[in-house]
Amino acid sequence: MSDISTLLERAQAISSDAERVTEAKLRKVALPGGAGVVGLITLDNGEDHTKPNTFGPRGLISLNTAIDAALADDEVTALAVTGKPFILAAGADLTSIAGGGPDAVRVVAELGHAVFRKLGDGAKPSFGFVNGLALGGGLEVALHCTYRTVVDSAPALGLPEVMLGLVPGWGGAFLVPNLVGADTAVTLIVENPLNNGKTVGGQQAFELGLADAAFSGADFLEQSLLWAGDVLTGKVTVERPEVDRGEAWDTAVRRAEQVALARTGGASPAAAKAVELIAAAKDGDRDAGFAREDDALHALSQTPELLASLYSFDLVQKRAKRPAGAPDRSLARPVTKVGIVGAGLMASQMALLFVRRLEVPVVLTDLDQERVDKGVGYVHAEIDKLLAKGRINQDKANRHKALVSGSVDKAEGFAGADFVIEAVFEEMGVKKSVFADVEKVVSAECVLATNTSSLSITEMAADLQHPERVVGFHFFNPVAVMPLLEIVQGERTDDATLATAFGTGKALKKTTILVQDSPSFIVNRLLGRFMSEVSRILDEGTPIDVVDGAFAGVAPMPPFTLIALVGPAIALHNTETLAAAFPDRFYVSPALERVVAAKKGAYFAPDGSLDPEVEALLEKPAEPKVLAKDEVRRTVLTGLAQEARLMLDEGVVAAAEDLDLAMITGAGFAFWNGGLTMLLEREGLGSFH
Repeated sequence: MSDISTLLERAQAISSDAERVTEAKLRKVALPGGAGVVGLITLDNGEDHTKPNTFGPRGLISLNTAIDAALADDEVTALAVTGKPFILAAGADLTSIAGGGPDAVRVVAELGHAVFRKLGDGAKPSFGFVNGLALGGGLEVALHCTYRTVVDSAPALGLPEVMLGLVPGWGGAFLVPNLVGADTAVTLIVENPLNNGKTVGGQQAFELGLADAAFSGADFLEQSLLWAGDVLTGKVTVERPEVDRGEAWDTAVRRAEQVALARTGGASPAAAKAVELIAAAKDGDRDAGFAREDDALHALSQTPELLASLYSFDLVQKRAKRPAGAPDRSLARPVTKVGIVGAGLMASQMALLFVRRLEVPVVLTDLDQERVDKGVGYVHAEIDKLLAKGRINQDKANRHKALVSGSVDKAEGFAGADFVIEAVFEEMGVKKSVFADVEKVVSAECVLATNTSSLSITEMAADLQHPERVVGFHFFNPVAVMPLLEIVQGERTDDATLATAFGTGKALKKTTILVQDSPSFIVNRLLGRFMSEVSRILDEGTPIDVVDGAFAGVAPMPPFTLIALVGPAIALHNTETLAAAFPDRFYVSPALERVVAAKKGAYFAPDGSLDPEVEALLEKPAEPKVLAKDEVRRTVLTGLAQEARLMLDEGVVAAAEDLDLAMITGAGFAFWNGGLTMLLEREGLGSFH
């Protein structure tokens, strides 16, 4: 490793205007009870809480300056690091170093280690006050401190680097297993990132041992300072369990290898490298561990997977915030009341989201009072759960519950509504009838949105007096969790309706993508082609375990697990819709039809074995055509490449970037694959950019 003065010079040289600099602001705070003075460093990039702190070259330089000043000040007896409201930091500023190549990555990796370790190596004790979101380097800066507190309501702590084609590179791969044990480290460093970037909350982080104390409420910082004073005066003694460095560590590493293989098929260099780093951290040599992290990041910076990850990161950070083709936002109409047709689970989930994000009246309607009451009851119960978890206060819980109501009378319920969305049975006649009824009782400017997953927006609006105000508003399940919202433009949807839909989607904090009206839109069309090809291969005679095992590292889960998740009936309906539109490319499986008729919800039993009743329903060709796993994978990817190319040629979306953004945020396709099209290009199956 270079000395820090050289690293600081090199970091200054590679810094760019692309970096949103996070300043490290130092102030002195006198602790009560004669505990001394703490040098409190607050990380702040000068933006609101929607733009988290990150560490680029200049941000690291600023933190280094603040730490040095605190260490050199004789009045300061301890250091502490925290962040602006609700956010400690979200890791490295990838945008600022993306164009610098391997050398820039190496410099930032080594500088991060050199700066962060001053918190633990300095002559003064240090405290990490994790006051909110802390991801990647944001968590690692706290891990370098002598002690840590966390606000129990923090929404996300984690080390997501493997999802991005990287590894924890500022100490996480060494410090975490040596702090909380190898098995927990495997969960945080390998398993969670490969599970669509799963994170842990503040209370769970405390329970896992990542923090020494957890506090609640708006006075988190004050409580943390009091606790720090008690630690410094000896009133509080921090005890941590001893880490098992024996067989338990080796068992955890074997589990990590199995997880990485199952989730990536061995196709992710980052996952494999993360497992190596955890295994090597058993030696307890911190300097060697940090050097291994530097070497790993330098090596990974030269892989195509990292380029794909940076491309994916750019999509979700930039394109997702400026949807291609969206009308001028000034055309959007205000939404002051929302109506929802239907009160089932999907409708109730939507009601909860609308009331939490828009904070306007939301009215559920259905065929009878029992269904309406059940839907409203679901929303109220979910609000109570949020209150119990401390996610909202009592006033907000009361206000939100008061905003949600139900009615069996659309005329009464939807009076004054600006936005009405239907969530009824996926059948064109039913939806047309619903919109005909709604149109009679709402204003001519009220947006009529449909949550259809596959049906034509144009046909749905054709018989209305105002077809121009009908728009597709396709959520993914579960509504609160899945980021994607497909906004579908029918042939006669006007710009004011579209602008209102995009404005509403933004207010709901969803990733919105404009889609031209076409069968099954983006995600369900591509997944439909995926399942069509898979079903054909199965029906022709390839064993189901071979088919299911061919897509590790491509799809977020095996195809027949995916069918169980969405439901065989929904999968069949989607395929039937697509086969009706494109009979030359989409295949409706007789076996799937029989599975649906038998009301089977999954292909596999709870123990992972094939359900014998499902096995009896599968095709049994006289002359089976059996493919190997690599042949299955190649055949299906070839079909996906054809479909993606056709969708672009048809103008379903503006560009390949929208296909990838949709598959990442709506189907969980991996960052390190670049969604879908970059993977197809690497496989030599077409050119999309």
